[in-house]
Amino acid sequence: MSSNALALFLSVALLAASDHARPNASLRVGRIDLLADSSAAVRTVTRFHDALRNGNTAAVKKLIASDLRVLEGGEVENRAQYLSNHLPADIEFAKAVRSESRVVSYTRQGSVAWLVSTSTATGKFNGRDISVGAELMILSRTEKGWQIRAIHWSSARR
Repeated sequence: MSSNALALFLSVALLAASDHARPNASLRVGRIDLLADSSAAVRTVTRFHDALRNGNTAAVKKLIASDLRVLEGGEVENRAQYLSNHLPADIEFAKAVRSESRVVSYTRQGSVAWLVSTSTATGKFNGRDISVGAELMILSRTEKGWQIRAIHWSSARR
C-alpha cells in the first residue's frame, strides 16, 4: 500500500471511529461492523487510485458501477464514455504526476458512502502545471462489495 493510500485509510478509519467513539457504543448495526464496512469503502477508493497509477484497467472496471457518472471540467460521462474516452488519460495523469491526498470528510448512510478529499500534486501534465485538486467519490455497497457510483474531480493551479 502506498504512503498516500495508507494515510487515506488511516484518516478515514479515525474519522469513522470518532463518529462512534461514545462509551458503550457499538460499532455494529445488525450484522454489519461499521468500522470494517467503512474501511472497505475507503479501500475501494484506494484500490481505484492504485489501479490508475498501475495502469490496471481490469481493476478499474471491477471497482466502478455499471451506472457510473464522472464529472470533470464541466462534462458528465457515463461508464462506457469514461472507459473509452477518459480512463486512458487518467492513467497517464496518475503515472506522470505525484500527488499527496488528504481526507476532508467521510460519510456513510446505510449502503451509500461518500468520501471527500483534497490533493496537492507536483508536476506537469500536457504542458500544464498541476497543483491542487478536490475529489468526491460516491459509493454503494452491492453484493460485489463497495462500488464507485460517481466521481467528481476539480483542479486548479496555485
